[in-house]
Amino acid sequence: MLDKELQKLLAPVVTALGYELVGVVRLSQGGHKVLLRIYIDHPDGINVDDCKQVSHQVSGVLDVQNPIQGHYTLEISSPGLDRPLFSIDHFIRFVGHKVKVQMARPLKARRNFMGLLQRVEDRQVIVVVDGKEYNLPYDQIENAHIVPD
Repeated sequence: MLDKELQKLLAPVVTALGYELVGVVRLSQGGHKVLLRIYIDHPDGINVDDCKQVSHQVSGVLDVQNPIQGHYTLEISSPGLDRPLFSIDHFIRFVGHKVKVQMARPLKARRNFMGLLQRVEDRQVIVVVDGKEYNLPYDQIENAHIVPD
């Protein structure tokens, strides 16, 4: 099951508890082990009790639906200061912030761009790096996150 499908499965559970599901990341830990990291947020912030509550509910859904084959470790986390950007809405929400973007394949002979998130238009993320504007196709972004000041 892909991360986006996992996100669709788990979003109703997380939002029913009053939290925002920021994103889902699945990382291979060698062999058949998987780390499933779920980022949640709330206007009042996230604490350990919030993570426990979400973990308990998400674990139940994962046990019933069984979307991940083999062993996995579930981790619930706040997005933190270096918040990952998973959706086009996240990019729109954080216009004006410094970001680091990694492309799936090179664009203008480079894959990494760190600069000011200027705007988003027509599914293009516009980032200003060293005074030069780059139009990054959203569909080609491999990962991105806020760069804390």
